[in-house]
Amino acid sequence: MKSKRSLLSSKKPITTRRIKNLVKKALNDGPEWGPSKGYKYLKDISLGSKFKTNMVEGILLGVNKSAAKVLITDTKFRNEDDKKYYMGKQTIAPNTEVKVL
Repeated sequence: MKSKRSLLSSKKPITTRRIKNLVKKALNDGPEWGPSKGYKYLKDISLGSKFKTNMVEGILLGVNKSAAKVLITDTKFRNEDDKKYYMGKQTIAPNTEVKVL
């Protein structure tokens, strides 16, 4: 029967290289996200397209990696102050799920 000390010494040591390989594999094997059924990401629709989210309707003006410029044309907010704030040009996330009209 082997002692605990000899069992511990028989295991391979975890090296920095092994850790890096495991991390790289975990990042590459990650899930591929996509929009819900019937929706598209704002970054995937064409410029000038009309879109609708659950609270606003608008038109896409431009997109880059970090932001999308939109023109909000209608809102479902009941408070007049909220409506005034959201109407007009806004910057929102390009990964926002929208329904194309």
